Amino acid sequence: MKRRPRRGIAATVVALVLCAAGVLAAVVAIQSLLGERPWVSYDWAARTLYDTRWQDTAVLIAGIVVAVLGLLVLTAALLPGKPTVLPLRDDDSELDTGASRRGLLGTLRAAAASVDGVSSARLRLGRRRVRAAVRTHRVTTAGLGDAVTSAVTHRLAQIGPATDLTVHTRTSTTRKAR
Repeated sequence: MKRRPRRGIAATVVALVLCAAGVLAAVVAIQSLLGERPWVSYDWAARTLYDTRWQDTAVLIAGIVVAVLGLLVLTAALLPGKPTVLPLRDDDSELDTGASRRGLLGTLRAAAASVDGVSSARLRLGRRRVRAAVRTHRVTTAGLGDAVTSAVTHRLAQIGPATDLTVHTRTSTTRKAR
């Protein structure tokens, strides 16, 4: 079970652009029906389009901009996002189980922060690896990275994700040696 995020941003952008164009067309039509001066004059739009040539620079630039925006929205809609639910090992059971990305990161962050000497821990979850960046108030960081790696690896073994994740730890200190 891998749940991926929906592509709401791409759909929202397209919907807002189409809605704005529809509202503009409706407002201009209502203004014309009521005999008021419309926001966009039909005569001006027809004259501008009639006078515009395919060889004009404005047509080329507008075409390129529309094509690039269309490709960006299409790419955003088609490319898969980061999974929001990561599958866990099934261990010969009939159940599909998963852990939320946020919950897994919170559990791993707690495991890293529980190591003696760690003052703060930030974790990033990739496809095949977990990157831990820990800070300490100790002067030396000898052995701290290995202890954090061991704690996070142990917690991963308890959780049992379907894909094997390797842990890479980077340590830094807030104090300088004298």
